[in-house]
Amino acid sequence: MDTKKLATFYNLAQTKNYSKTAEEIFLTQATVSKHIMALEKEWGIKLFSRKHRKVTLTQEALNVLPDVREILDKEQQLKQKIDALKNNPKGTLVVKGIPSISQYSAFDTITQFTKQYPEINLKFSEAGTDSLLNELNHDGTDIVFTRIFSPVSEKYDVIVNESDYFVALVPKNNPLSRFEKIQVQDLRNESFLVLEGTISGTNPIIPILKKPNVQPRIMYEGQRIDLILEMLNEGMGVSVVMDKSFDLTNYPNIAVIPIIPKKSSQLAFIKRKGDMVPVVNLFWEFARNRT
Repeated sequence: MDTKKLATFYNLAQTKNYSKTAEEIFLTQATVSKHIMALEKEWGIKLFSRKHRKVTLTQEALNVLPDVREILDKEQQLKQKIDALKNNPKGTLVVKGIPSISQYSAFDTITQFTKQYPEINLKFSEAGTDSLLNELNHDGTDIVFTRIFSPVSEKYDVIVNESDYFVALVPKNNPLSRFEKIQVQDLRNESFLVLEGTISGTNPIIPILKKPNVQPRIMYEGQRIDLILEMLNEGMGVSVVMDKSFDLTNYPNIAVIPIIPKKSSQLAFIKRKGDMVPVVNLFWEFARNRT
């Protein structure tokens, strides 16, 4: 089966536009049409309907689309394995990340990489957001996973995985828990439980907290989100964290309140630009293909 035709079909299923698909996969519109017609002839089913200049998928196309995606993913994995065998990358890969990395898709990327390449010795450790980017200036760190609030220097390569935004965690016995949305200034008289690296120099909430009428009291600062959740669940303090950085399954007494104006960050893998170490490049391509 010609996977180039499958790739054309899959892309067209996403764009629903022949000219856009042709542009994205560097083919002519005529070639895109030929690929689709060839698949329809080979499979004996209609894949797309074109009416009033609108392209829609048939039910048959929707049924086979997940299988096509699986074939394309398997092909990519095979290519990665072959490249790995040719380059035979071995050695140690040093990755450092934020304490809450397990709540993000990057954690799955790292674990899947170690399963696929068990011969590579992965060393992972945690660090605060403020210090992670500086870690790349030292030879001992290959890649970091951190949150960014603004564009990073052009001397780094960046793969953005996902975005997140700040929320307030408040005990349900706190009157603030009745708010549907909250401003940071509303927390000025509260005691803060701080996840290390959350209220930091790179955090856009800092200027708000440093206003004359806002004097935050820090009750706890550390890397244990579970301890923060336990304290909140017992009615102690408040916390400002990213929405995806916690799991409230076992903490029924905590309310989550969006902060306004909305403050967002991006979660990203970052490495030194031009790093030619094979094991670093292997992970980088692996992570890029999973984004």
